[in-house]
Amino acid sequence: MNVVIGVGLRSGTPYTELIELVRRHCSGDVRVIATRTGRESEPALQQLVDELGADLRTFSAAELAGCETPTPSDRVLHLTGSPSVAEAAVLATGAHLLIPKQQSPNATLAVGRLPAPGYPADEREVVQRVIAERRDVRRGFLDVPVADAVLMPVLEAAHRAPSVGLSQPWDFLLIRDAGTRRKVHDLAVAQRDVFAVSLPDDRRAAFDGLKVEAILDAPLNIAVTCDPGRGGRHVLGRHADPRTTRFSAAIAIQNFWLAARAEGLGVGWVSFFEPGEIAAVLGLPAHLELIGYLCVGYVDEFAPAPELVRSGWARRRPVSWAIHQEQWGHRDASIVTDALSAAQTAVPAAGHRIQVLVGGETSRLREPDVLVVDLRAEQPPPDFGVLWRPARTPEEALEYGVEIARDLALQNAGHLVVQVAERSEHAEALARGLTIGASACGLTHSSA
Repeated sequence: MNVVIGVGLRSGTPYTELIELVRRHCSGDVRVIATRTGRESEPALQQLVDELGADLRTFSAAELAGCETPTPSDRVLHLTGSPSVAEAAVLATGAHLLIPKQQSPNATLAVGRLPAPGYPADEREVVQRVIAERRDVRRGFLDVPVADAVLMPVLEAAHRAPSVGLSQPWDFLLIRDAGTRRKVHDLAVAQRDVFAVSLPDDRRAAFDGLKVEAILDAPLNIAVTCDPGRGGRHVLGRHADPRTTRFSAAIAIQNFWLAARAEGLGVGWVSFFEPGEIAAVLGLPAHLELIGYLCVGYVDEFAPAPELVRSGWARRRPVSWAIHQEQWGHRDASIVTDALSAAQTAVPAAGHRIQVLVGGETSRLREPDVLVVDLRAEQPPPDFGVLWRPARTPEEALEYGVEIARDLALQNAGHLVVQVAERSEHAEALARGLTIGASACGLTHSSA
């Protein structure tokens, strides 16, 4: 624990009195001793700092007076300019006050606790930089082997990832053989073609220009697997939500990705696989699950923005859209009000056409540009063409409509055709939200 003690003392206070006050009310390692400016030359205080091996911090009377203390004293205020030197000194360090002012004949003492320290500003900038500059790389891999001396620290960073119950359910299968990579590449190409067929014509044309993998380009491929049962029956924290094993393996991949970026290694995550097919090619035991397939190697550059952003395929969701306070939907500002305001200055968007059917009608899902919004309480069978939004109130349905339209705009939609398949108050509210959200993002919209 990072203990802070605040000290107020009269000139000439004996050291024995001061150390006894500290011993009586403070346990643990004292990291910081804080007091009023001008008292740092007191012999007793200097001896206390040396004895405890603590840092000494001083604050002016004005700084101390700005701290609201629990036991203020008019007399102390008159003498020192601060209503409670010891307490105010603790608070001025940024510590949480644990023990309020304690007194001896010539001194006062307060005890606080500092949070664990963060990194210095320049080191924090490095952390933020590596996160911001991480890229899903698919182009520009160089035909340069990745030496073990570079790769091992990156794998060790992945292996240090947090995991449920410290089960560490991951393993890393390193693949350099060209024949194996060719087989994996063929699977990805087949799934790429399947996905292309599912797209509307204009979206398919944009997809044709995207590179979705670098399996043969990168000198190293890594399959990251998960053993859902690793650790046996009593893994701490897994019993209520078995998905946590998969979450753990995904965090290991993120650790790997960031550490690789710091080493100048590009990483691309390929997901164009059917799990059973890729497991067969890699010879994975039946009890393992493939969580991620990574293409790894040196690259000629790290792009200033993700490829999907640079190509216009999609845009990032603002962080403000993702923050709720205390309860779902309680944002700092109304999502509906924001959308209505944004519509006044929205720039017209150019993008593909989507037909949004509000209701449970799924017969038209064979049409690539159709998206169904299901409002029923019962969860429908999984289908990426169906958004399940069981709104509890018309107001929530309205917000869902705004959110859906904004999210579609980020995926390069340009025009929404809104059709209410099953009339209800909730359905009408969601349809109204779709038009509000569309207008906010510059999408044109019509009703069918």
